[in-house]
Amino acid sequence: MGFRTIVVKNRCKLDLKMNYLVCRGDEETKVFIPEISYLVLESTAISLTTALLCELTKNNVKVIFCDEKHNPHSELVGLYNNYINVGKINKQLLWNDSTNAVVWQEIIKNKIYQQQLFLQELGFNAESELLEGYLLEVCPSDETNREGHAAKVYFNAIFGNGFARRDESKVNAALNYGYAILLSCFNREVVKQGYLTQIGIWHKNDFNYFNLSCDIMEPFRILIDRIVYKMFFVDKVEVENFKEHVLEIFNTQIVVGGKKQFFENAVAVYCQSVLDSLNNNDVSLIKFYEL
Repeated sequence: MGFRTIVVKNRCKLDLKMNYLVCRGDEETKVFIPEISYLVLESTAISLTTALLCELTKNNVKVIFCDEKHNPHSELVGLYNNYINVGKINKQLLWNDSTNAVVWQEIIKNKIYQQQLFLQELGFNAESELLEGYLLEVCPSDETNREGHAAKVYFNAIFGNGFARRDESKVNAALNYGYAILLSCFNREVVKQGYLTQIGIWHKNDFNYFNLSCDIMEPFRILIDRIVYKMFFVDKVEVENFKEHVLEIFNTQIVVGGKKQFFENAVAVYCQSVLDSLNNNDVSLIKFYEL
């Protein structure tokens, strides 16, 4: 079985040569197909041959196709001898409601904790203390909506009184772009690990294709908030340049499980830990990040 995850992000042609996947772009790269476990195609400008698709299927390589927003759109499933994660999906369907509630409680506690730390760093001591109090009040499933109360205090402190996420503003445009980047990263990771993004532990919107990713990603939103705050309130970046600054998230290094990781690796480790906690009914398995 393969052990490598291959992510293709740019325009290129993929074809088959002597049991190798050949990527022909600005440069030519070859990868031995039996070594591949996952192939993630992020760009819609990638072309590939049916001969390659057949060989990937024979070798049980999971091929994930992304749409123009880099979200997983579909995957290659062979009719015979293809590895599909039926076992993992069956586990997902049997996740325990009480475990879901406690895992969501821990996710929200960590999200508020990350908000509280950021407020403290910026010198908003009164608001930071208020969030510290909310931390103690988060119950399973966050039934008292401490997340919502914390968000109001948090956003009004860092972006000004009267700030609302629904408003049209340069700050919200940057936040929305950053959160969309986050979501696509978590979507790819959830799908890569063999689970359905549609089935969440708290988000259960019938029109949301990415309920589980929306659940898991919550504490990572603050990384985007930090970038946006620095961009507009410290560096005074021009509005039209915000996208390239938000993409700095991929160069961010954070600590997960006691090891410093680049952003995408940290997402992978964290996602795996949350999924393990749900499968094993053990919330202590979750590995939250530290800066």
